[in-house]
Amino acid sequence: MIFADKLIRLRKKNGWSQEELAEKLNVSRQAVSKWESAQTVPELEKLLQLSALFGVTTDYLLKDELEAEEYTRDGGESNVKHISLAQAQEFLRWRQKAAVLIAAGAFLCIMAVTPLLLLSAAAEAGMAGMAEEAAAAVGLCLLVVLVTAGVALFVWCGFKNAPFEFIDSEPFEAEYGVHGMVAEKKKSYRDTYAACNIAATCLCILSLIPLFLGIFFKDSFFQMVLLCVTFLLAAVGVVMFILCGVRWASMGKLLQEADYAYCEKEKNGAKEAVARAYWSLTVAVYLGWSFLSGRWGITWIVWPLAGILYAVLSNILQLVAWKKEDPNR
Repeated sequence: MIFADKLIRLRKKNGWSQEELAEKLNVSRQAVSKWESAQTVPELEKLLQLSALFGVTTDYLLKDELEAEEYTRDGGESNVKHISLAQAQEFLRWRQKAAVLIAAGAFLCIMAVTPLLLLSAAAEAGMAGMAEEAAAAVGLCLLVVLVTAGVALFVWCGFKNAPFEFIDSEPFEAEYGVHGMVAEKKKSYRDTYAACNIAATCLCILSLIPLFLGIFFKDSFFQMVLLCVTFLLAAVGVVMFILCGVRWASMGKLLQEADYAYCEKEKNGAKEAVARAYWSLTVAVYLGWSFLSGRWGITWIVWPLAGILYAVLSNILQLVAWKKEDPNR
């Protein structure tokens, strides 16, 4: 009951209604009403947000005594960053553009190897008008150019995203109207997101068909063409995943939902670090094996195997994390 009285006093002192406080905490007005009527108590994450929002200590909020506010050492001025409606709209517009750039970069990196495969196969079949060594050299140059272009797009996106980095690394508060606007956009985009993911998944699965068809042809050049078609279909699938996924994630970040809640970001940072190290190693293994053996038509098997192993590794890491959080699990 004391916590409820303190919450009411702090809310009224700041001149906020229950709706406004709920908006700032990304909860329903009913949740705030239950807190203030002593029906329920906020979770730890919400207590921390309340502490930062009102500039008081968590001890003050949790003490069973109605006393003067115990402000944090910043004197009651919260250092939590706030996102205005205009900033939220700007962030969503930028992430929509970034999705296209990131998707283009991924497409270039995936398709970078296809010129090398086609030129090498064409030279071997006497169709390229150049020696096999020359065809391989040109193919390698094109591979490096395409990968460089893809990486440049990634770096450019990272540079342009710098003003919004705090959304991933720091707690923030959305000002009045932001939550409602983003929630409405997410609701209207839900069907598109689901359809895009279904289509992308189907494309990635269907991309194996040209590869399997190549087994029934003896013409090595035609086999290589079918392999490149496999790369193309898979690349289009990845592009679709990125286009819809980046936009969906940007809305989730502003709403601080699920994995994008501040309390989960440290865990997600560790997951991303493992993912970067894993896929960097995969690329190194793929390129090393391919260049040393020259068997580009076989070394592609690294990618499906890496995908399966990554899924297994992710599940193991998740189980370990759960075990640490709850040793009795």
